[in-house]
Amino acid sequence: MSEAIYNTCFACGQENEKGLKLKFSYDNNMAISEYVVAKDYEGYPNITHGGIVATILDEAMAKIILYKDVVAVTGEMTVKYRRALKVETPIKIYGEIIEQRSRTIKTRGKIEQDGKIIAEANATYIKVKK
Repeated sequence: MSEAIYNTCFACGQENEKGLKLKFSYDNNMAISEYVVAKDYEGYPNITHGGIVATILDEAMAKIILYKDVVAVTGEMTVKYRRALKVETPIKIYGEIIEQRSRTIKTRGKIEQDGKIIAEANATYIKVKK
């Protein structure tokens, strides 16, 4: 399996000047990334904007789907914010598939910082034709 590349994607596109430029590796059917959120993406001072947190989680869950050579779009996503995500501090990001059906894929994702869970998400993706 290999990761599909979308160079202009806001979350992972390496050619998107304003994007996050997330990079993932894959292990045990899980997408994994280490990242540091820049101050450009803060809401309150020194705290990452909640929309960016949701974007990071969505990307992690979508990446494991793409790694399985399936194209799917987010149908529904629920995010549980547990703590504020500090900017300019390393995080670990995880995304995994928990269930697949003929048209949908259910996933789970999480972000950790300083050994604590910052946010968790569950999502349902809808498969689309390539």
